[in-house]
Amino acid sequence: MSSHKSNVSDEQDLSAVRKKANEILTFLDEETKQSSVGTNNSNNYYSWVRGGQIIIDSSKTEEPTSRCQYFDKNGFLLIKGFSDEDEIQGMKRQMHTLVDEHWDPNTDSSNSEGKKNITVFRTDDKQIDHQGSDDYFLESANKVHFFAESRAMDDNGNLKHEYLERKMLALNKAGHGLHMIPGYFHDYTTSEKIKNIVMELGWKDAVVPQSMYIFKQARVGGEVTSHQDSTFLYTTPRQTCLGLWLALDDATLTNGCLWVRPYSHKERVRRIFTRNPDHFGNDAIKSRSNKAMGDMSQSQMIFSEEPGSVPIPWDGCIPRSTQKEKTIYDTLFDVGFIPIECKAGDLLVFPGELDHLSLANFSENQRHTFQLHLVEGERAGISWSETNWLQYPKDVPFLSLNGIVNSNSNDESHYQY
Repeated sequence: MSSHKSNVSDEQDLSAVRKKANEILTFLDEETKQSSVGTNNSNNYYSWVRGGQIIIDSSKTEEPTSRCQYFDKNGFLLIKGFSDEDEIQGMKRQMHTLVDEHWDPNTDSSNSEGKKNITVFRTDDKQIDHQGSDDYFLESANKVHFFAESRAMDDNGNLKHEYLERKMLALNKAGHGLHMIPGYFHDYTTSEKIKNIVMELGWKDAVVPQSMYIFKQARVGGEVTSHQDSTFLYTTPRQTCLGLWLALDDATLTNGCLWVRPYSHKERVRRIFTRNPDHFGNDAIKSRSNKAMGDMSQSQMIFSEEPGSVPIPWDGCIPRSTQKEKTIYDTLFDVGFIPIECKAGDLLVFPGELDHLSLANFSENQRHTFQLHLVEGERAGISWSETNWLQYPKDVPFLSLNGIVNSNSNDESHYQY
């Protein structure tokens, strides 16, 4: 955290932050109602997933629901009580089993020599050094791989002593194919409630490229810097990424709840996390192969600027103020972010161009979440970019929420650890 008052622990200060957030959320709610379809005889409607302004003719077209209108106008939607306690605890139990059975921090399956070399996940300025040059990350697309917290590591790249017997507490996340394996994650992904909310928000042929379990550990859970999900899940000819962020624990100001910037979903993608043609070679990229055919001394991944985008000074970092009297919360409010505190079981839904972040967890409470990312499929006229870092093996399709593609998802040939 920064040297000025970034870690606000005074309960009075937290109350002031919550009051301001509630005032903004109330304003957004009232503004959405005032501009809803049919109000003031206006049917000119902005649809994020359809790519811009559309005309709603109620005699021919079903009007978007109030939730869809809130989502399209503000760039996010909070659905309270989306998952019950049984589903939440089932996901936690399954993750505990996966960690116990499939992650040995004393070895790393990406290291051919079997040496201790734990993969760390970062979102800061060292992201390219880690995710951008790591076969273990690259091969995690339809598998379940495990990534440690940088603050759980010592200077030699080993787990700190206090985590040797409590390895799960050292993890940052697991991904990216949890939805592909039998159990609670797959059942949740393919549930009617997921299909219904996705259809309600306007998706026609939703497919699921990736899923993640984020741990946000007590005391060591790191910050997630400002970003847009479409940077990493790019589609053409328009962006269609949808994030479904399920709180498995209460997410609060002190343990790293999400901060979102309303209306930013109408901005263009600022940059794209792409496969480096110098490393892979153009032929490997076009064939969506993980086998490099270029200069392997070059980084696997690079960030490239999206033409026509407008840069922001805090992209890839956390906004900071030079005014020492300001807390990090003051600064985030100043540039347009608001915190979305959630109860366990609440679902936060947002499109891939929404600017969002989370602060580090310095509290004594963990903040586990399960996150799905889906996009429109080919039957909706959308293509998955061949330059995206995440590419499934040949002949393994994305899981379809329409139940046509990958209907035999319990076939073990479709998932690996």
